[in-house]
Amino acid sequence: MGEPTLRDRIELYYATVPSAFAEAEEFGPLRLFVRKKEGAPYYGGPNHACPAPGSPASITAADVARVRARQRELGVPESFEWLAEVTPSLRALVEAAGLPVAERPLMVLDPHHALPPQPLPEGVVIRVLEAGDPALPAVLALPRLAFAAEGTAVGPAGRTELAAVAEKLVADGTVATIRPTLLTGHKVLAAAFAPDGTPLASGHYHPAQGITEIGGIGTLPAARRQGLGAAVMAALATHARDHGVHTVFLAYAEAAVARIYARLGFRPAGTTLLIADQPARGQ
Repeated sequence: MGEPTLRDRIELYYATVPSAFAEAEEFGPLRLFVRKKEGAPYYGGPNHACPAPGSPASITAADVARVRARQRELGVPESFEWLAEVTPSLRALVEAAGLPVAERPLMVLDPHHALPPQPLPEGVVIRVLEAGDPALPAVLALPRLAFAAEGTAVGPAGRTELAAVAEKLVADGTVATIRPTLLTGHKVLAAAFAPDGTPLASGHYHPAQGITEIGGIGTLPAARRQGLGAAVMAALATHARDHGVHTVFLAYAEAAVARIYARLGFRPAGTTLLIADQPARGQ
């Protein structure tokens, strides 16, 4: 047996990292992650399905139907996620079942590429948050605003809107569910802060077996076009490397974002496929 390939490592990550937040139910060659108790989920899941590592390629329409039936029973979105290059036949089966499939190209950080800190506006600092950080509600609110206004153009949402969303996340229990994942190290959250303590950009990663995907990179619309997203990405990748992660990858949806990541040292690494309307990454 040789060393696992990059695709092997990414497939292993997708098939194992949600186990920190859910239990796996096997449906032949498919694995469904089911959250058994309240808590912060792994970005867009769990409650999504993927091919089990090392399973035969002969996934059938009946396998897909069984997973969807279980998801409907649980009252969760009928969501799937998998590597296009590893299980190409699954796309036709999922689309034949009436589920729209979206592509998210992947990029991986060259392990030999030095990643220096990125320039920041004067007075802005980046830090990794601890579970008790008083800025946690605002940092968790930031992606809600960033992903509601897609793209890289400067927008109107700023400090006032951020404070309002943060207040809601405290009230509905979202902040409380995130704290245990930060305490255990299942989630690492970082943000760039203005001199007055307002988070301007944030992102996170979930490490597993020396592998991680960086996700949820978002910038407060009013603070865009200052390089803050790239700086947070670089800080997270450096933090992951410093804490034993050897494979750092990400998915993207826009070519403009890919060009930024390429300048940081990321290179193409295949494509992940997912259901077009399933919960967004980083939410």
